[in-house]
Amino acid sequence: MSSGNKLFTLTRSPSMEFKELTKKDAQTQLSHEIQKLLQTCVSTAARESAAQELEGFERLFGRFINEAGPSVHWDQIQKLDDEAVRQYSDLQRPSDEELSKLLDKLVVVKLNGGLGTSMGCQGPKSVIPVRSELTFLDLTVQQIEHLNRTYNSSVALVLMNSFNTDEDTQKVIRKYQGLNVKLYTFNQSRYPRINKESLMPIGRTMGTDTDLEAWYPPGHGDFYEAFSNSGLLQEFINQGKEYVFISNIDNLGATVDLNILNFLVGEEAQQQPPCEFLMEVTDKTRADVKGGTLIKYDNKLRLLEIAQVPKDHLEDFKSVKTFKIFNTNNLWIKLDAMARVVQNQSLDMEVIINHKTLDNGLNIIQLEQAVGAAVKSFNGAHGINVPRSRFLPVKKTDDLLLVMSNLYRLQNGALIMSPLRMFPTTPLVKLGPNHFARVKEFLKRFASVPDMLELDHLTVSGDVTFGKGVSLRGTVIIIANHGDRIDIPPGAILENKIVSGNLRILDH
Repeated sequence: MSSGNKLFTLTRSPSMEFKELTKKDAQTQLSHEIQKLLQTCVSTAARESAAQELEGFERLFGRFINEAGPSVHWDQIQKLDDEAVRQYSDLQRPSDEELSKLLDKLVVVKLNGGLGTSMGCQGPKSVIPVRSELTFLDLTVQQIEHLNRTYNSSVALVLMNSFNTDEDTQKVIRKYQGLNVKLYTFNQSRYPRINKESLMPIGRTMGTDTDLEAWYPPGHGDFYEAFSNSGLLQEFINQGKEYVFISNIDNLGATVDLNILNFLVGEEAQQQPPCEFLMEVTDKTRADVKGGTLIKYDNKLRLLEIAQVPKDHLEDFKSVKTFKIFNTNNLWIKLDAMARVVQNQSLDMEVIINHKTLDNGLNIIQLEQAVGAAVKSFNGAHGINVPRSRFLPVKKTDDLLLVMSNLYRLQNGALIMSPLRMFPTTPLVKLGPNHFARVKEFLKRFASVPDMLELDHLTVSGDVTFGKGVSLRGTVIIIANHGDRIDIPPGAILENKIVSGNLRILDH
C-alpha cells in the first residue's frame, strides 16, 4: 500500500525491471530466513504450528512487496445509498420467548491482545480496574453471565489473546469457573518484525522468551485466520452457532445488542438474503475525525482508513460534513461465511505498514491489517448507525475519568449513561500526559472522582490535585505552570472557570 498517488505508464524502464527483480529476491530471501527460524523450534508440534502462522505472514509480506499505487482512487469513491447503512431506531426488539433461541446462535469475541503499557500498567489491558474495582474482563463476563441467566441461553465468550497477554489472562480467568459462562481462548498469530532496510526478519530464533522484541501480534485483522486455525470457528459452526459479535475489550459500550441480533437471525431476517457482515458505525464528532469510515467503492461497501487517504484529501476525510459516520469496530459476522472466505483465501484487507524504532535504535516495519477492512469480502454487508453509547473506548486516563464518574451507573456489567445528564454526548476531557497518563499517578491526584454531570469540557495540565467532592460544570481549564502546583480544595464548585499559575484555591 503506497501513499503516493502516481500514475504509471506501461513502458517498462530498466529501473522498473530492477525493482521487480529485487521484490522477487526479497520474497525468496524471506522464505529462506523463515525456514531457518523454523529450524529453531523446540518440537515438531511447535514447528508445525509456527509454520501455519508464518505461511500467513508470507502471504501478507507478498502483498506488501507487490502492491503498487494507492489502494483508493479518490475520484472513484461512490456515494453510500440509503440501504447501505441502516438506522438503529428502525430495528425491532425480539419477543422474550424468542430471545433464548436467538442468543443460542451467538458467540461473543473480545479482542484481548493489548497490554496496558500506554496507561503505565503491566500485563493485559483487560485486567486494569475501571469501575468499582472491576476490570474490563470482569465487566464482560458479568454481562454474558447476566444474559445467560436471564434468558436461559448459552452465549459463549471467546478471548483473542496475543503472546503478550495469554499467560496472564489464563491465570485470571480461573476465577470465573463457577459462573454461567463458557469461556474459550485462542491466540492471534505471532509475526516477525522486519528490518526496514533489508526487509528481513530481525529475529534469530522462534522463542519469544529469548527474542521478544523480534515478534509482534499483527493487529486484529489476523482474527479470521487465527480463529480458523484454532479450530474454534468449525467447533462453533458444529454447535449450531450462526454469528459472532466481535469488539475491542476496552470498548465498554460494546455489549450484546438484542435488536441487532434480531435483525440478523430473527424472523424478519429469514425473508431476505443473509447479511454476512454488519459493521456498527456512529455519528462522527470533532473528536473522531481520524476514525475509519464506510464508503462505496467498486459497488461494494468498504472501510476507508486515514492511512489510505492521499495527502491532498486528508481535510475532506476529516470533514464531519463529507463523512458523517465512523467505524466503532463492533462487528457482527456470519460464521459459515467466515469459514468460506478463509478457506477460499478470498479475504481482501489492505496492508497497514506500521513503522517503529526499537530501543536499540533499529528501524523496523510491522505489517498489520484491520478486522473491519474485510467488509468487502462478504456478501450482503451493511453498516448500522448505532447510538454513541455503543462506543465507549478507554484508551487513556482521560477516558478512565469519564467511566469512573457519576456520568455512568453500572448495571449487570454494562455502563449506562445517567438519566440526570442533560446531553446525550460525553464531555471532552484532556489530561496533561506528564502528570496524568499513568493510572497509578492519575488515581493519586483525585481524592474522589469529581461530579461531572454538567461538564462540557475539561482541560488539566501540570501538577494539579483534586480534593474530595469537587464539582465541575461547563468548561473548566486548570493549568499549573512548570514548577507550580494547584490544589483544588474539597467541595469546590468550578463552573466555566480558568484556573492558572501557582494557585491553591481557598475560596469558592
